[in-house]
Order: sequence, then C-alpha cells, then structure tokens
Amino acid sequence: MAKYVYRFSEGSKDQKDLLGGKGANLAEMTKLGLPVPPGFTITTEACRAYMRDGHVPPELRVEVTMAVREIEDTIGRRLGDFHEPLLVSVRSGAKFSMPGMMETVLNIGLNDASVKGLAEFSGDERFAWDSYRRLIQMFGKTVLDIDGDLFAAALDAKKAERGARTDVELSADDLKELVGTFKQIVRDQCGREFPQHPREQLDMAIEAVFDSWNTERARLYRRRERIPHDLGTAVNVVTMVFGNLGETSGTGVCFTRDPSTGHSGLYGDYLSNAQGEDVVAGIRNTLPLADLEQLDPTSFNDLRQAMRRLETHYRDLCDIEFTIERGKLWLLQTRVGKRTAGAAFRVATQLVDENLITMDEAISRVTGAQLSQLLFPQFDADARKERLTKAMAASPGAAVGEIVLDNAQALARTGAGAQVILVRRETNPDDLQGMIVAAGVLTSRGGKTSHAAVVARGMGTTAVVGAEEVDVDVVAKEVRVAGRVLRPGDVIALDGTTGEVFLGDVPVVDSPVMLYISDGLEAGLAAAEDDATRELVHAVDRVLTHADAARRMRVRANADNADDARRARERGAEGIGLCRTEHQFLGERRQFIEDVVLAEAGEQREAALEKLLPLQRQDFVELLEAMDGLPTTIRLIDPPLHEFLPDLTELAVKVALARDKDAVDPRDETLLAAVQRMHEQNPMLGLRGVRLGLKLPGLFALQIRAIAEATVARRQAGGDPRPEIMVPLVGSVRELHLVRMEAEEILAEVGEAAGLRLDLPIGCMIELPRAALTARRIAEEADFFSFGTNDLTQTTWGFSRDDVEGAFFADYLENGVLTISPFETLDGDGVGALVVAGVTGGRSAKPDLHMGVCGEHGGDPESIHFFHDAGLNYVSCSPFRVPIARLEAGRAAVMRDEVGTA
Repeated sequence: MAKYVYRFSEGSKDQKDLLGGKGANLAEMTKLGLPVPPGFTITTEACRAYMRDGHVPPELRVEVTMAVREIEDTIGRRLGDFHEPLLVSVRSGAKFSMPGMMETVLNIGLNDASVKGLAEFSGDERFAWDSYRRLIQMFGKTVLDIDGDLFAAALDAKKAERGARTDVELSADDLKELVGTFKQIVRDQCGREFPQHPREQLDMAIEAVFDSWNTERARLYRRRERIPHDLGTAVNVVTMVFGNLGETSGTGVCFTRDPSTGHSGLYGDYLSNAQGEDVVAGIRNTLPLADLEQLDPTSFNDLRQAMRRLETHYRDLCDIEFTIERGKLWLLQTRVGKRTAGAAFRVATQLVDENLITMDEAISRVTGAQLSQLLFPQFDADARKERLTKAMAASPGAAVGEIVLDNAQALARTGAGAQVILVRRETNPDDLQGMIVAAGVLTSRGGKTSHAAVVARGMGTTAVVGAEEVDVDVVAKEVRVAGRVLRPGDVIALDGTTGEVFLGDVPVVDSPVMLYISDGLEAGLAAAEDDATRELVHAVDRVLTHADAARRMRVRANADNADDARRARERGAEGIGLCRTEHQFLGERRQFIEDVVLAEAGEQREAALEKLLPLQRQDFVELLEAMDGLPTTIRLIDPPLHEFLPDLTELAVKVALARDKDAVDPRDETLLAAVQRMHEQNPMLGLRGVRLGLKLPGLFALQIRAIAEATVARRQAGGDPRPEIMVPLVGSVRELHLVRMEAEEILAEVGEAAGLRLDLPIGCMIELPRAALTARRIAEEADFFSFGTNDLTQTTWGFSRDDVEGAFFADYLENGVLTISPFETLDGDGVGALVVAGVTGGRSAKPDLHMGVCGEHGGDPESIHFFHDAGLNYVSCSPFRVPIARLEAGRAAVMRDEVGTA
C-alpha cells in the first residue's frame, strides 16, 4: 500500500519528486534543527491517484488523521478546540516552483466557536477576528472558487467607512462585522454556510490543492516553463504561527543574496503585524529587511544565522519565508531562489571564489537562456529621455511598449503585433497570461518578493515594482503619474536594471556582455558603466571560458554569406555547419535560375550555367576567406525549383491577359510551360535536394566546380580554406554515390589544372527517416553526416511546419499532445530516436565518422544536451545563438561528469 503522508521529520531535500519542492525543503530544515512549525506533507502520488480516480484515496484520510493527532500531541492543542485551538495552513508544493499557482489557505480550524477560544488564548480579540476573516476570504476564493474581488471590495468598503488607510487600523468590532459580511458572500455565491467543522475545512482545502494542479493558469505556466503535466502537486499542512499578533510579530521573505544583482547582503521584505500572503501579494508596501534589526534585534540575528546556515547547506542563493510570532522566529519555507540572469552568473562565480562550489558546478548553475537575456540590447544612456518615475528594479532588461491594463488588452494588442507593458496596482496569479505576452511589467505596489517581481524574474521579463507615484485607475482606464494622464496605447519604457520608467520610446544599444562576446573582454569592460556590470562581464567570461574548456562538442554556425560568417566567428563559432547556397540565387540572380530551367539540354543549358559560375565562385571565395582555417560545410542547392520561379497562378493570369491583347511575351509563354511542367502538389516532398541535382544535369556540377575553384583561389592567395561539400535530402546510398563520383571528377580536374590536390570531404544530410535507418550503408559513401533536424522533424511527424504551426499546434499544446513545438526543442522520443539510429548505423560502418547537426535545434539548450548524449561531434546554429550553444555544450559535459578538453 502506498504511503501518502510524510511527517517533516521523515523526508529530505532529495525527495522533491515525492514531496514536492516545498515539502522536501521543510523536511530538510527540520533535519537541520531549524525552527519549523510541526506539520506533514501529502505526496504527489496522492495527487496523481486523485487525478486518475476522480476522488481522494480512502487511505489518505486515515493517514491525515494520524498525522494531525501527532501534531496535536506535540503542541498540546487540538484542531477545533473551543479554548486553545490548533490552526493549520494548507499550501501546494509541486516538484518545480510554480509561483502563485494556488494561493495558501491560512487559519484552517477556525469557526464561530473557536475564534472566541483563539481570542482568549492569544489575549488579543482583534487578532482572532482578523484571522477568522482571512480564513473566510482565502477559503472562499481558493477552495470555494468565489471571485476574490467580492471580498476585497467589502474590505475596502469597511476601511473607507472607518477612515482607515490599512487593514491593521480596523478594530475587533470592525472585523467581526466584516466576518459577517464575508459569510454572507459565501451564502450568496455558494448557496451554503461557510463550513464550521475544522476537519471538513481541511479535507476541502486538500482537495482544492489537488484540483489547482489542472487550472488554466497552472497549465499555462507549465507549458511556458516546460513542466510535465503529469507530475502532480504535493500538499503541505503546517501548524499556524502568527505574524499578526501585534507589533512584536510580523512576516517576511528574504534572500541570502540579492536576486537581482547577486550581491551578498540583507535582501528581502518585512511587514510587522501581518500574516501570510500580505508580503507577496503586494497589497501593502513593505519595509526593507534591514529595518527588522531595529524592530526586533533578537529575531533579526536568529534570521541571519538561519540564512547563513541554509546558504552553506544548499551552497546556493536561498529564498526563505519566515514569520515572527511575539519575538519567536519560525521558518515556513526555503528553496533555491529564482534570480535574474545577471545574478545567476555573479552568484555562480562568487560561490566559486568562496570555495562553496567548483567551476564545473558553476557552469551547471547558469543556462543558455539566461546568457541569451544578457545579450539583449539595453537603453542608450546618452539618449534624451523623459523620466516619469523611479521605483524598485525587480527584473532587469529594457522594455518598450504600449500600456495595457489587463489580460484581455495584453492578448489583443500582442495578437495585433504590438509590444506591450502590463501596468497593474499589483499582479496576482490571474494575470499570468498578460505577464507571459508582455515585454515588461510595472506595478504601483509590492516589493522584490511580490508576485510580479518573483514571476517576472523567473520568466526573464523586465519588471519595475512598488512605483508608488503611479496611480492605476482600472475603472477610468488610465494611469496617472508625474502630472500626466496616460491611457492604454500610450508608449512607456521600463529599465529593469535601474527601476526607471520613461515616457515614449527609448533607443537601445548593445549590452556590455554582447560587446564582450563580439569584441572581447576589454570592449565589454569598457562599455560597463559601473562596478556591478564590470563584475557581470568578468563572471560571464569566466563561466564561458570554462564551458569552452569542458565541452566535448564543437560549435559551428549556420551562415550563408561572408558577413554572417564573420558575425558567427566573432561570437566564437568554430566553423560553418551549414551554408544554404540557394540563398545566393535570390534577388537579381533569380533570372539566371529561370534561364537554366528554360534552357534546352546541351550547349544552351551549359551556357546558362556558365553565367552562374563566377557569381558562385566569388560567393565561396568570400565565405572561405571569412572562415579561413575553419571547416566550412557548403550544402548544394536544396529547395524545389518553384521557389526560384514565378507563381503559377500569377504567371498564368499574366499570360492570359496578354493573349487577350495579342501582346504575349514569348519568354513568358515558355516560362509558363516550364512552370506548369514542373508544378508539384507537395513540392517539399518532391523534386528538390539530391533529386533536383540528378534531374538537372550540370546544376550540382556548377556548384562543386565553384567550390573547387574558390578553394584554389584561396590557397593561391595564402589562405587555409577548409570547405566540405554536403549533399541534401539523401534517402539512398546510390544517390550519394552518383553525386560523389561526379564531384570527385570535378575536384580532380580543377586540382590538376592548378597543380593542387583537392581532397575535399563529401558528406550528406540525414533528414529523412530512411536515411537514418540505412545510415550504415550511406556511411560507406560519406565522409561526414549532418542531421537536418528541421526536415527530419517534418518527415517523421508527417506535417509541414509552415502549414501546421498556425493550424493546430495551439490545440495540440492545450490538449497535451505536445508540450512544446517539436521545431523548437527536439522530439527525443521520435526524431531523437532516428538521430541515435543514424549515429549508431554510421559509426558501425565508420567508427570515426564525423557527425553534427545543422537544424535550428542546434541552438536549443535542451536539444544540445540530447545531441551530446547521442555522441555528435558538433552543433550548428544561428550566429546569435553561438555563445548559448557554447555554454550549453559545456553544461552538457559537466552535468554528465565528462569534463575534459575536447
């Protein structure tokens, strides 16, 4: 029989799969002897059983009873007791942090009778009734699914009636009246009384946590963060400790280092005489953590010791939730804290310097996605700009966009192609859709640990919070700041690094990290405006340098011309993995391809091809010069001819109209006949790639000759060209054999004429399932393989990317058929299996066969780890993603204990 309940004393931080992140860390803190209130965790297995069977496992109720009684015996109070009641909180806690997916329910166990006992026990009637109104409000919104605005409006009305600015100014009698109002809201909305039995409250809250796993906002968050939908969530039941017992009590959230910059120190928010969600909800602006030292020196010192102990134990930045109850510190949660991209790199190198982690561990603590954020442009410091206000910098970056005030506006305007800034008083989990599509988030309330700050940091979205000068009037649909009235559609700019908010658009420049990548360390340091940025540039350099030393896979770039090649080389590319020669036939050169198609076989076609030869040769000379000394894989022409010819319908209409006027251009008629002859229903699965090269004699020969002659020219100029000839869309070894024979003849001929030996590698793309499955035979004719995972994905799944992404991908993602587009991250089970089959087959014929990947997956972090495991020699990606691929290739090596020089 499965065990569904674990006491905090039974678990550890290594059991996140079973106990969720929150439960595992509560157990770990308990093991360390830190002050954690007694409690227990209901496992993710129980949640999965609930989702599978549609009801709570019967055994769970028994195990919960046993665990509750243990708590009662430990602290000497009972759930629902009329004199000294035990109260508990119920919190969700999945394996991966999902901020705000289900809000905590506090004070479970209170009812009309026990609230009086709580008043006697605490000696504070106001506290007891405040706790009761919080329970009804949280329970009503979270468990009974009542619109939370109904409770918030009633609270605001009561404060307005009493002339109170904050909740704490309401008296015990005010709160009693508010409890009555809240209970009436429950009756009106649910047709039942607020549940009075404590055990019923507990069971309903537990079931609500299970249900919260599959809410729309939870599924949306998981899709964005690529969290599997079948993990389930744990439930944590914790003895209540109270931060709203007067000025000697309070609640807060702290970080062992600044999550925005990574610097050591005191970072966090604190609210005295407050409970639970008050800090993260952003409904009251908080005090900085340093102020706690003046309010309660003893608790402050206890907290600092706990912070240091947890950071040492976890060897990382920790995020801690705590409550102080009448001078006694309690820890309610810890986890490895979410941080900005800049903080991730700084913290990683700081921990190395403090001898808490190794450099191998440091590069496992950062990601390619975080590095990508540091490469984005930033605001030009010298540009003229009008500052509206300055608040708390919660998540760095430069964001410009139209003001939107809610999810509907955000989705509508981004759907129309606009960049938007979501402006709110404070955000809550219901705002997740708007936050995902927004370029930035601005709130008038909250601190660095508010919902807006935490979620924006986790998503890498620019955020400025706690802008008290910003008055957001949702009813009037306007934002008032600095004497101005702004409305949806007006443009503002957020600097998430400084916390500044500007009116209108602001120009951007390359970031110091981008300048470091392209121009070197000194350039990056010179562009840094302060010590913190210089520290960041140094940190990125240390991490990336170590990743380069650790990785086994090389990193090449996809580049079609010399300019792209130079950009790729600046970013650290070690060669070209894909040069798409068809891109060299666009624009004015398209006419030459038409001439080839229209030409009769023999001398006429040779003459047409001859016109292309010097153009192609010069293209390759420039490309090989830019990549001198590095491998340069040149793919022979791949797309179907229709991409180089006029549209059939347009051309037919043109000719028909000309015939009506008796003014037909003979060339148009000839071209129309050729286009009609070559028209295909499914051109991407028709006459393209190697098939086109074999069908149109001379086309591949032209390109091979141009490569050969360009190689000769570069060698004669003193260069070190290293071209590789790649044949596309091979499905049969015979196809490759025919092209190889022709290529070797041309190479021998050109080399002999120049007095040079041209022994250029000739390989092929593996982009058809048949090629992957017959790789052993194809390898007999290939000097290298390059997996074209874009086409391999299309041919494996049997759909065209251009046709299906807008047609049904959204439905597939929503229904869980796909968790992410297989064109963004490699489908490991299907396409990945073919890659592995291709590697295995190819190496069985030629153990040293060189293999890489040139599809867009070559720049995707998750896919890079797959390619490392599959045994590929290199990945190739767009020039911009080269630094990201370098880092991820290093991470793939150290995370699998394969550190060493490649």
